[in-house]
Amino acid sequence: MRSLMNKTVFGFAALAATSIMTPASAQDAAQQQPQGWFKVCTQQGDNNICNVQNIRQANTGQLLTAVNLIQITGKTNRALFQIAVPTGRVIPAGVGMQIDGGTAKKINYSICLPDRCVAEAPLTPELVASLKRGGELTLTTVNFQNQPNPIKITLEGFTSAFDGEPLKQSELQDRQQELQAEIVKRREEFQKKLKDEQEKAKSAQ
Repeated sequence: MRSLMNKTVFGFAALAATSIMTPASAQDAAQQQPQGWFKVCTQQGDNNICNVQNIRQANTGQLLTAVNLIQITGKTNRALFQIAVPTGRVIPAGVGMQIDGGTAKKINYSICLPDRCVAEAPLTPELVASLKRGGELTLTTVNFQNQPNPIKITLEGFTSAFDGEPLKQSELQDRQQELQAEIVKRREEFQKKLKDEQEKAKSAQ
């Protein structure tokens, strides 16, 4: 079962980049990234695995936050709510999850890898209903400097993604290509801006 769960978590998480950006610039970059909820389903042996997810990446393609609502049906039946965040977190603090202005709930970390830490909780009907009713999801971690790092994720489109049909393979590939193109564009813009600032600094000397 542990092997199946690991495949589920990190198979879907492969849609996000594996490198992590520094916490200081996470919030600004997250606001610039394309975002949205989508569902991917796959058959693994006797089990059908569906994952409704929202992945936030920095301009460089580095992972900021990945939210996964995983439903396993078939020979094994299990529902998991998982949040992947950068490393360098204060582990006992867990991930604070708040929907709109509601009470923040702590989700404990279940595992940390070299490039990310994953917090996990049961995916309950009550949690799904709250996400469907909500307008914004705020996920707060505490970095190694003991500073909170809140990431806000819109819940617009969540219900249609959760209740709707999963993306086809071609649609998923198109989405990945669009995200990659956007990352390349923003990286080039950042490098140009940095070069211009360096030239400006040299001229001022």
